[in-house]
Parts: sequence; C-alpha cells; structure tokens
Amino acid sequence: MIITRMECEAKLKKRELYKEMGERLREYRKKLNYTQEQAAELLDMSLTYYGKVERGINGLSIEKLLLAHERMGVDISYLLTGEKKPEITFEGLLQDCPREKRYEMEQLIKYAMSLVK
Repeated sequence: MIITRMECEAKLKKRELYKEMGERLREYRKKLNYTQEQAAELLDMSLTYYGKVERGINGLSIEKLLLAHERMGVDISYLLTGEKKPEITFEGLLQDCPREKRYEMEQLIKYAMSLVK
C-alpha cells in the first residue's frame, strides 16, 4: 500500500495535535493537583490509555472532551487550539473604566447580576 504525501502530512498534523493536547491536558491535571490515576478515573478511561493521551499517542473522543470539561473544568477550545480566552473580572472592568463612569458601570453590573438570579 502506498501512502500519499497528503496522507502523510495529515498523519503528522494529527500526531502534533495529539501531542499538544496531551501537554495541555497534563497542565490542567497538575494545576488541579490530580494524579494520572485520578484524571483517568474522572474521564472514565484506563490509566494506560490516559497516559497515552498525555504523551500524545492517542487523542480524546468528543465524549471524553466533554467529560474533561464537566469534571475537570477543562476549556475545550484551549485544549484543542492552545488559545486562552481572556479572563474578565469585576475588578478588572472597574479598573479599566474611566473614573467618571464607574458608578454607571457598577449599576449596570448589579442590574445584570439581578437578571441572572
């Protein structure tokens, strides 16, 4: 069987994606102070398979990506792309807001929070 150049490039991209995802998953796990065993249990997979995911040998199914999000707080977009969403905080919003507009900003935020309740 002959492998075309496109097929070879696709396999290389897939391997690189798996490797990068595995590194980011390891980063999440360590940030949460979980062992590989604990992370594997949370994702309903064997320790062996989980280890292969972190090493970039295997990838995660959509089901496992969702479990990682639900049970470990993993940002799926970051796991797949490596791009982090900017964090927005109340303090940051107020700090960036001009002084003369801070009262109005506080009132808007309070109103928005009351809508969520």
